[in-house]
Amino acid sequence: MREFYYVATGIVFLTVAVGLVRLLLGPRDVDRMMAAQLLGSGGIAVMLLATGSGITAALDVALTFALLAAFAAVALTRSGGLRRKQEEDL
Repeated sequence: MREFYYVATGIVFLTVAVGLVRLLLGPRDVDRMMAAQLLGSGGIAVMLLATGSGITAALDVALTFALLAAFAAVALTRSGGLRRKQEEDL
């Protein structure tokens, strides 16, 4: 069963790597924010996989990632970043 966790963690790391490329090269703030959300979700998935393999302290780290990703999305929308970019696209 431990091999399954290793393979699943590797796949999640690959998707996070693709999201990191999008985060660095994204043309708009919205693209970067969605990539940051993907990184947060990937971090949560890795931590939950670690919890499934016996590392129980990783659950606290996963919850912290979830909160940080949610706060980042709220901060972007409250700052008006989404509204300004949408007006420029029209």
